[in-house]
Amino acid sequence: MQSRRHFLQNLSVTALGLPLLNSAGFPFEQNSFAPAADGAVLRVALMGLGSYANRVADAMRDCKRAKLVGVVSGTPSKITDWQRRFSIPEKNCYDYTSFDRIKDNPEIDAVYVTTPNGLHHDHVIRAARAGKQVICEKPMAINAREGREMVDACKKAGVQLLVGYRMHFEPKTVEVIRMRQNGEFGKILFFQGLSGFRIGDPSQWRLNKTLAGGGAMMDIGIYSINGARYMIGEEPVWVTAQETKTDPQKFKEGVDETIQFQLGFPGGAVASCLSTYSMNNLDKFFLNGDKGFAELQPATGYGPIEGRTHKGLLTQPHITHQTIQMDEMAAILLDGKKPLVPVDGEEAVKDLTIIDAIYQAVKTGQRVALKLH
Repeated sequence: MQSRRHFLQNLSVTALGLPLLNSAGFPFEQNSFAPAADGAVLRVALMGLGSYANRVADAMRDCKRAKLVGVVSGTPSKITDWQRRFSIPEKNCYDYTSFDRIKDNPEIDAVYVTTPNGLHHDHVIRAARAGKQVICEKPMAINAREGREMVDACKKAGVQLLVGYRMHFEPKTVEVIRMRQNGEFGKILFFQGLSGFRIGDPSQWRLNKTLAGGGAMMDIGIYSINGARYMIGEEPVWVTAQETKTDPQKFKEGVDETIQFQLGFPGGAVASCLSTYSMNNLDKFFLNGDKGFAELQPATGYGPIEGRTHKGLLTQPHITHQTIQMDEMAAILLDGKKPLVPVDGEEAVKDLTIIDAIYQAVKTGQRVALKLH
């Protein structure tokens, strides 16, 4: 049997060879998604049955508004296992060649794409063409151009595109955002985001540029990028960045090991961030204003998140992130609920635009201006 890595590499070649949809903008009808009746449940198929999909599926057992009803995988043994574990009927099971037939399945409302980053573009567009609402793991794509094509494809198909920004619903994070919005930290001056861990198996897809789109920045670094934006509450206007690589054998060309980057914001705040695959004991956010501060550590792990502000410890209860994420996303898709912080494709394109600029800043050694719309 093929190894998972070999299978994914072959799959990526197939995906990259498929024709793209027109990337021109399409008008988005704000009212095209009618609110659902009270008690409606979002019926979800998971695409890509790796470790994170297992985490999402287990968390969904406790959801009130979302239910796992289907799977998509290129590994038959995984499909059989998931059918047994989650009582998924055969008619709701697909592989990557039969997936497009999902358009004829009225029992599936949405597809949650959890495949490697380099495959998101094709898989999201195929789900949109099938008329299904789409949830995609982050980073949504491997660059902003691909991300924009995905957003436009979903608009053209008349479906919504959400991205797995689970921290946007995490109670302690939400409390810090609320305090900042209420002015409790005063004028925001500084943000620090430390994101990273020591990565293991050098043959995994996260260290394959075609499948991952890069290295640590495309996996863990995006948390500090997105965190800087929702903690400060503004969009950055410039970026500088520096790369350090200590193991070029493990971290080959185009796969970043460690990048430090700095973001400047229109209100005067500066963010100093670290993205790495070579250090543990990080996962920390610090926000400083002229009237107070907030600190989260761990800030983005699976939990529980721990934190404090100048007013004391944050005591909001821990809820499994993926459980609350899926229930909240069901409310967005079924009821038209507006989240505190956006979790749509446009939000993801902004992060991807910043990532593109970080890589450009590393390459040129120059400050890169940002224009996020």
